[in-house]
Amino acid sequence: MVQQSKSSIMSDLINKFAQKGVVQWIGLRPEKKQPLTSVKSVEVSLTKGLVGDHFAGTYSNKRQVTLIQAEHLQTVASLMGVNVIDPELTRRNIVVQGINLLALKEKQFKIGEVILETTGTCQPCSRMETNLGKGGYNAMRGHGGITAKVIQAGLIHIGDEVEVLATVIKS
Repeated sequence: MVQQSKSSIMSDLINKFAQKGVVQWIGLRPEKKQPLTSVKSVEVSLTKGLVGDHFAGTYSNKRQVTLIQAEHLQTVASLMGVNVIDPELTRRNIVVQGINLLALKEKQFKIGEVILETTGTCQPCSRMETNLGKGGYNAMRGHGGITAKVIQAGLIHIGDEVEVLATVIKS
């Protein structure tokens, strides 16, 4: 009988997901400090990120796309004492349901035709206090989602699955 090492067991656990996620909402920020525009699909560029988003091409590739879990929007709503949080208020680009985005650390994942790689967590900014109300900043802490860079360009549509592809080896 072959025994698995603890690191092999941990690696297996880290790479298992109960299900694929699903894109629930897509938003673009056409101009700085302006409301997001909800769209049904978005073109994603390798160099500019989301086409039509004001961040496109202006920052490092580490923050080309921001994603947040629908489940975290429910948590933030609960912490704010409201029924629903409009995803537009969080200033994130894509809302995903059914997969733990924080478990995508050091992983590549596919949404529609696009391949993304997690680059970090998306921390709340002071705008959350304005957008969500008193305590909005603290309600978003730990629930702000992730940032990602584009590995393969293409289109993302509402309803597309989020599928984990690989663990990224850091050198």
